[in-house]
Amino acid sequence: MTDDRQTRLADDCFVHDRDRLKHAEALLILKERIGRIVGEETIALAQASGRILAEEIAAPRAVPGFDNAAVDGYAFHFADHEATGGFFPLAGRVAAGHPAEGALAPFSAARIFTGAPMPERADTVAMQEDCERHSQDGQEFVVVPAGLREGANRRRAGEDLKAGAIIAAPGMRLRAPEVAAIASTGRAEVKVFRKVRVALLSSGDELVRPGAALPPGGVYDANHFLLASLLASLPVEVTDLGIVSDRAPAVRNVLEEAARNHDAILATGGASRGEEDHLVTAWETLGKRHLWQLAIKPGRPMSFGQIGAGQIGPGQTGQNGACATLGLPGNPVAAFVCFLLYARPVLLALGGAAWSEPLRFSVPAGFAIEKKKADRREFLRGRLVEGPDGLVAEKFPRDGSGLITGLREASGLIEITEETTSVAPGDPVTFLPFASFGI
Repeated sequence: MTDDRQTRLADDCFVHDRDRLKHAEALLILKERIGRIVGEETIALAQASGRILAEEIAAPRAVPGFDNAAVDGYAFHFADHEATGGFFPLAGRVAAGHPAEGALAPFSAARIFTGAPMPERADTVAMQEDCERHSQDGQEFVVVPAGLREGANRRRAGEDLKAGAIIAAPGMRLRAPEVAAIASTGRAEVKVFRKVRVALLSSGDELVRPGAALPPGGVYDANHFLLASLLASLPVEVTDLGIVSDRAPAVRNVLEEAARNHDAILATGGASRGEEDHLVTAWETLGKRHLWQLAIKPGRPMSFGQIGAGQIGPGQTGQNGACATLGLPGNPVAAFVCFLLYARPVLLALGGAAWSEPLRFSVPAGFAIEKKKADRREFLRGRLVEGPDGLVAEKFPRDGSGLITGLREASGLIEITEETTSVAPGDPVTFLPFASFGI
């Protein structure tokens, strides 16, 4: 007679999660074990976007450095408006990059353009579309309507940045806004951390790279292109080690050689305990395994460790120290989820960045799960859709971790905690947008 319990176990490859590390426990281990592994270099500001800053940057001067016009219009002294009734003779023209030669004459206005320095004595700008121009006896006049507040349409010196203001701190990943702010101070170079050297490999005799003929039983290596695309958005230098065969000596030799001149090795496949899964054994033989087998779905066989002795930290890479190892599952969805949740923050931290947590927000579920296994955290592929009362999270109908279609149709992950055992429509769930991972 068939044991019903054994049948259920065979149908669920994510059983026994009570003996596995929970998601929060895994993150804690990663945070404790990982430190910056790279040195510093100075680069041109033009190449700084996406790089991790290695110095504090303060504004050496005020930005803007002078009061200037925020619009095209007419500059005048606010107190003069009442005396003239808003009827001003025009006295000069001020364009960006061409300061006025002297102070604005009393009871007059100057034609001014966006970004132009405010003439001395002028303190308010009226927009040109609100004003009327007149000419009388060879003199140009402008009529400025009432109702403006004093200082309208004038940008103050130091309004954006005061001298000494901190723009960016070490460990910050520079985005376009930070690069623009640094450029506004006149800085042409910045000190950043060197890019992390990552060796990327796939494991499995069944794998074939696209472009080659597919043999019987063969599968095209989608994981390489998935991970290479994800790595392209990070400050890393990637070495493609290709596909490693399912033979223990071959796996060991590739890993040992890669560890000599890389800061991290990122591998997919061979992460379980099957007879043909040699990566885990090789990790343990060559170094240490700090975590393996997580109580999550998908991604249970995720592993993290190191090759070489010592702490994973500054100057401790290659022949002189430890190389971080990250083993991702072979199924594309599981590899994708584990990369976002674990590998991505690890690689950024190795590169000197502060530990990054993805953006999370609560939305009502637009789906139901009648029964979910306790003690494991699940990450469903999903997207936000407009419901009757606002946005709701809608999940991809099929949960198989080999279905890339679910990734294409998703805009984020729906996180279901270990304590949750069922979900009803309308229940609050946590949504992690892919945008928060730079996708």
